[in-house]
Amino acid sequence: MAKELIKGNVAFAEAAVRAGLEAYFGYPITPQTEALEWMSHRMPELGRVFVQAESELGAINMVYGAACTGRRTMTSSSGPGVSLMMEGISFIAGTEVPAVIVDVMRGGPGLGNIAPAQADYNQIVHGGGHGDYYPIVLAPASVQELIDLTSISFDLAETYRSVVFILIDGCLGQMMEPAELPPMRPAAQRSPEWATDGAVGREKRFHSSIYLDPRDMEVANLRLLRRWREVEANEVRYKGYYLEDAHYVVVGFGTAGRIALSAVRMARQMGLPVGLLRPITLSPFPNRILEDLAGRVEGMLVVEMNNGQMVDDVLRAVGARTAVEFYGQPGGVMPLPDDILPVIDRLVNGPPAHKGHPRDRWFQTVVHKN
Repeated sequence: MAKELIKGNVAFAEAAVRAGLEAYFGYPITPQTEALEWMSHRMPELGRVFVQAESELGAINMVYGAACTGRRTMTSSSGPGVSLMMEGISFIAGTEVPAVIVDVMRGGPGLGNIAPAQADYNQIVHGGGHGDYYPIVLAPASVQELIDLTSISFDLAETYRSVVFILIDGCLGQMMEPAELPPMRPAAQRSPEWATDGAVGREKRFHSSIYLDPRDMEVANLRLLRRWREVEANEVRYKGYYLEDAHYVVVGFGTAGRIALSAVRMARQMGLPVGLLRPITLSPFPNRILEDLAGRVEGMLVVEMNNGQMVDDVLRAVGARTAVEFYGQPGGVMPLPDDILPVIDRLVNGPPAHKGHPRDRWFQTVVHKN
């Protein structure tokens, strides 16, 4: 199919429709409302379910109910809305039914602003809702990748009976780029064997996340953990650039990773031996490739549009095998390649870093600068 100029929010909405989405429930919040608007006419014209709920609480519980029927279902929101959904997300995870959730991040905490940020990393990647579970988290960096990962997300959710997050920011949600949409896939004709889709001619099925006996809850938790081990073994995704001969590596996800790639290319033109690792699955995190890189490079720089959240996961993977630095822009301020390039230069040519957490070292430079 030919490429077309398409906005990120519309792109993931239409990609979901073409992936066989059967029910969408949502509530407006900037900067993702265009997705809701698109679904409001696209789903009904195909005879599928669209509901603008009374709140994010209503939307996620509608997703929960529809997911129990085995139908492809999703919602989308932004940081404050996703925060409200967290109890329902935990119920979905505990019930072991598939659902897809798109978080178009904005500045925070609190009501914050509508500018692009990556401040929801910890909330989404490290579980969010209560209990022992791990969501699959996908972090695209372009409109085309957003389309492709949206299509994949439903298959992942169903394969592992898991919550799948697509984590983007307001920049990617509002950005327009040429991209190719996939062909339309029909809605599933068969329900999975666990679905509550009517009990005519069979025994009734029951879904719940309540396990009053702690032993039963333990069994359920271990079942989730075994399934997560399969995800870790089979579904880690990342992209590497200039890693073959790199002595230093920049690590960034989503929009920050895309901006960092421009800085890395500029650094390469200056003769600096730098590469980029861009995690696509933030959960499961690409620990193994980071461990391998840490064993042969002289240093790493983590770039994020927040105060330093993914840097902790990088440190856990790398340990003491190589030096790690951090550069962040919080609150909806987007870094530019020209901002990142001097930090890369200092990493390569500057004195060794002092002891302490890289976030603390970054903060001291921010205080001094301001």
